[in-house]
Amino acid sequence: MPVKSDPASWRDPRQRLGLAGEEAAGRFLEERGWQVLEHRFRMGRLEIDLVVRKGSLVAFVEVKTRLGTRFGSPLEAVGRGKRREITRVALAWTDRHGGTGDTYRFDVIGVTLSGGQPKIEHVEGAFWPGWR
Repeated sequence: MPVKSDPASWRDPRQRLGLAGEEAAGRFLEERGWQVLEHRFRMGRLEIDLVVRKGSLVAFVEVKTRLGTRFGSPLEAVGRGKRREITRVALAWTDRHGGTGDTYRFDVIGVTLSGGQPKIEHVEGAFWPGWR
């Protein structure tokens, strides 16, 4: 999953942490038969972390990464505002790339990077915006 800018030039370590979580989530999904269509699909300043496909099902995936659970589960970090942003960008993606037989879903993946292996929690159909 190539990134448009060089991560070595990023000053904020949270950006590298987020990228590590997105890459782990992408591998997790690919191991389960999903094809990654987009990584960090952008519409202006807004983005969707992953757009993945399995057959006619397209999932828009928000990935939240944490170093531990001291401040709660990474899954808890996707609030109403973030869901609204993801929905707007997903609508732009479907307008450009959606197929007539496609169905859509919104997932959230929480990645906790403490210790050796990342702990990954995948919530399928985490929210429904009320379209398509």
